[in-house]
Amino acid sequence: MIFRTMLHFVISRFGPRLGHFDVAYTKFRVLPTDLDILNHMNNGVYLSIADIGRFDLLTRNGVWAIFKKLGWYPVVASETISFRKSLELWQPFVVESRLLGFDDNAVYVEQRFTVDGEIYTQAFIRGRFLKKSGGVVGIDELLEAVGPAPRDSQVPEWLIEWGADAALPSTRAEAPSVWAD
Repeated sequence: MIFRTMLHFVISRFGPRLGHFDVAYTKFRVLPTDLDILNHMNNGVYLSIADIGRFDLLTRNGVWAIFKKLGWYPVVASETISFRKSLELWQPFVVESRLLGFDDNAVYVEQRFTVDGEIYTQAFIRGRFLKKSGGVVGIDELLEAVGPAPRDSQVPEWLIEWGADAALPSTRAEAPSVWAD
């Protein structure tokens, strides 16, 4: 995965520029190292490739440069993924990545793994931005840095509810691992 990440780091820097809320189309091919014991792409690999797709989006839309200048970096708070069809060895596919919008605390991204325009897999990511100096980047601060969201950008209500339901306690709160009997 490190070589694929480095390759896309270069490709993204020279790829077509995007608006902050445009869809990024990132091309991939299923490699032998992506396969599981059933000879289709491993479910964990999808999440790693989704990371590369989001990096491509942030690089090509200029947001990565803004964050780097400000000393900010993105982290995934939660993600959910649904599989429809398997990706097979050597099969080309595209990851379509789009910023959906925000709630009070997080950014939501939708990503689709497509083949010839058909959705094979869909993922939703809830992310936060942290400051290298410490602390969390607030949504107001984020929008001040990158510009306002388009009026039509909207996170579906079910996704906001999922984000709240899937959230773990803050890093300052206790979070004991206790299993119910």
